[in-house]
Order: sequence, then structure tokens, then C-alpha cells
Amino acid sequence: MKYVGAHVSIGGGVDKAPLNARKIGAKAFALFTRNQLQWNAGPLAPEAASRFRERCGRFGYPPERLLAHASYLINLGSPDEEVRIRSKRALIEELGRCEVLGVPALVLHPGSHKGRMSEEECLLQIAREATAALAETRAVTAVIENTAGMGGGVGHRYEHLAFLVRHIEPIERVGVCLDTAHLFAAGWDLRSGEAYEAAMAEFDRVVGFGLLRGMHLNDSKVELGSRRDRHESLGRGKLGLSPFRFIMQDSRLEGIPLILETSEPKRWREEIRLLYGFAEPLLPRGSKATV
Repeated sequence: MKYVGAHVSIGGGVDKAPLNARKIGAKAFALFTRNQLQWNAGPLAPEAASRFRERCGRFGYPPERLLAHASYLINLGSPDEEVRIRSKRALIEELGRCEVLGVPALVLHPGSHKGRMSEEECLLQIAREATAALAETRAVTAVIENTAGMGGGVGHRYEHLAFLVRHIEPIERVGVCLDTAHLFAAGWDLRSGEAYEAAMAEFDRVVGFGLLRGMHLNDSKVELGSRRDRHESLGRGKLGLSPFRFIMQDSRLEGIPLILETSEPKRWREEIRLLYGFAEPLLPRGSKATV
């Protein structure tokens, strides 16, 4: 079964996230566990965490349908030592908050070398820092998101994701998340059935669907291969609707959170309905998608 939802607001407290997901008809959801644009965050109130868990259970959001997203400030690959240290501390804190909330997976952008080190050096540093952060926590999976490759960021190539999965330990606590707008910006044209299947087959060959913990479903404001991260509402950008039909008919993507991060939250309910309208029939594994 497909579990479609959105990255919902935590305005007023993290315990509001399940309520906000329910309002838009989501079957899964993502959230920040704190202000994503500040280094420092207040402690997670036990009462709010308890309400969050209770509401998730009451509204039908088991842990496997939840994703948290780490702060945008975190850059484990930074050439600046202070930023690197603060990033690792922030990651440890966010993994801990996920444990308290019962959210099993934390999505993070891998990082950027800012043009001051090689890609391999940056990837090795990210792997070291992520491994150290996981060693300070108990259970939550670090989920590495593919990127558009903007501003010296790594993660725009499948090989980068595979490198990190191989080098972060323990491997049982590492996964990946694919963002459709980022794939398009990085050069993967998903707009035809043949192109979509080529992108997915290469992902499976280099990384593997067994490591896929979720997807972000976003159209793109910018052109193919632009290396810029600009999300758009479904069908209103350069990707169009076809890739999302392919995703909803792809049996390899069953059972993981499929999360909207599109640019108009007021359209999320409509977009969720649209996506479920694409869901039948399922494509057999390994078959080519068609419009």
C-alpha cells in the first residue's frame, strides 16, 4: 500500500503534527522536531511528546509511516570546524528527540564542502561524523537525502549515497530518501516511462531499494540538470504529473512514507487525493512505467 502525506507544521508544539496530518487526509507525515533554522532549541516537553505518541496511535500513524527532518543548518561535511562540531551536536540532539517521540527515521541533507575540499574528503568526513552521532544514540535511523547538488553540496549522485551507506556505521541504522525535484535538478529526467524506469533501475543498481526509507514528492520550478533546489506544486512545474503517476503505480515503493514538500500547503489535501487517484494498477517489479 502507498502511504502518502506531507511535511506538516509543528506550530504550537510537536503534538500538533498528527492533527495537522489528519486534517489533510494524510496516511503518513513528516515533521521537524524543533525550529529548523536555529542551532539552539528548548527541551522537548514530556507532555507534548506523550500527546504526540498518543495522537499518532489514535489517528493511525504507526512509526513506519513517520519521518522527521533534521535542521537545514546541519552540515557534517563543512570545512569549518565550528560548523562541523555544531552540526554533529545538533544531529545527536535531533536523533534523541526522535527517540523520545517514537519517530524511527531522521532525514538529513548530507552536507557541502563549499568548494574547499574534494567530494571524497567531504563524504568521508560526513561518514565519520554521522557514525559518531549514531554511536551516541540508540535506535533511530539516519536517512540520507539525495540533493540537487547546489552550492558544493554532495549527495546529487547515487554514488555519493552508496558511499555514505557503506561508510556510516552501523549500516542497520542508515537509509536513503529520494526527492523527485532533487533528482530532476541533478539531471535525472523522470518525465517519460522509459526515463523514470532508467532512473529507478540505476538507483537500485548503485544503492538498492532495500535502503529506501521514504520519498519526497515535489515538482520543480527549475529545468532539468539546473543543480538548483526549487520545489513546486504537483503538475505546476517542469516535471509535470507523469512522474507522480509512475511513482504511485510502482510496486517497489510500497510501504514507505511518500511525503509532499510542495510549495503550497493549502493544496496538500488536493494533491494527496490526486496521487491516490494515480495508484491503480500497480506495476510489477522491474516493469517499465507507462503513462
